[in-house]
Amino acid sequence: MIEHAIPATLLALLTPFAGVFSRPGFENFQALVVGWVLCPGRHTISRVIQASAGMRRRRKHHTAFYRFFSRAGWSVDALGQILLDLLLPFAGPEVVVLVDDTLCHRSGPHLFGAAMHHDALRSTYMRGAAGGRTVSFAFGHNWVVLAIAVAPPWNPERRFAIPVLFRLYRSKKRTPSAQYRKRTELAAELLRLVLDALPDGRPVHVVGDAEYACQTLVRSLPPHVHFTGPMTMDAALYAKPKPYRGMGRPPVKGKRLASPEKLARSRSTPWRTITACIYGRKVSIQVKTCDGLWYTVAGTRLVRMVLTHDPTGRLRDRAYFSTDTDRSAPDILRVFSFRWEIEVAFRNTKQTLGLQDAQNGWWRRAAHAPKARHRAVGLPSMEAQASTSA
Repeated sequence: MIEHAIPATLLALLTPFAGVFSRPGFENFQALVVGWVLCPGRHTISRVIQASAGMRRRRKHHTAFYRFFSRAGWSVDALGQILLDLLLPFAGPEVVVLVDDTLCHRSGPHLFGAAMHHDALRSTYMRGAAGGRTVSFAFGHNWVVLAIAVAPPWNPERRFAIPVLFRLYRSKKRTPSAQYRKRTELAAELLRLVLDALPDGRPVHVVGDAEYACQTLVRSLPPHVHFTGPMTMDAALYAKPKPYRGMGRPPVKGKRLASPEKLARSRSTPWRTITACIYGRKVSIQVKTCDGLWYTVAGTRLVRMVLTHDPTGRLRDRAYFSTDTDRSAPDILRVFSFRWEIEVAFRNTKQTLGLQDAQNGWWRRAAHAPKARHRAVGLPSMEAQASTSA
């Protein structure tokens, strides 16, 4: 076997993470990263070990790499915070944080934390042949992921989503009530870790889909952190309350405003045509804007609603909101379009890097053989959970 050195460019990227591991652990980490890149086909741990054999400084038994995931003393969060520090120079003056969750299809009774989850890729959402909606579910891991949108030097309008932190969402049916946390609560926990690691006062903009445009995430944001996401068409909007000098508790919201659905049908407020840079290209779209309180989501924090209309009629009217009321409508739509990059990151990690490659097929029995009774084995740490999914 011919041994080769790790390329200097890759070694320079891995060296900042040395402080998270012990010296033997960092050697295992380097070997696994190199093997993961070089591994053809399914990215199982055994195949990754084989692919990295020529890049190791010294030979090790294969069990050392399995113990790296199950027993080694290193922290996934510490690894993500170092990666965050490396990405900040490319994040721009305002750090754009993307939050979403993804489903990794899995199978097997020995899989910790797996359950039935909604499969967004197989659901039709009114796109079926008969015009109906088809909702699909799949068994596997559901990961809440927080990513940083970085801009390449050659195209400042383009963004790449780099995942830095993650949490495993455990189904409510399979989790003790004292340990259960919703996906939005996990996302808020990850966001707090990012805000604690950033310099004080650095502007941050969080972008999420409809599930994360909720009070759990939006109401807990500091004043210098803004959120942009979709708004329901029947959202209850209110004006800011007038100054109150009477007796009793002052009101927290003013008079009721038109919902996005009613505003879209209103003829008293005309549509205006704007040019927005969405997904890297400039498009013409009609919008209506309104500032108000979306009390159920943002509380007493003022938001700017942007209602969009496709002049060609191909797309239905949609509403978006941002807690940054100083932004223009084109800029709000531009920032929200960055959210798609985390979907691209999910596709690349699954199809190219083998994020959801099954690794626990050893238990499968021969055809017509009786099924043995298996007991799910709990894993003691987040690192062990990550090893099951990696």
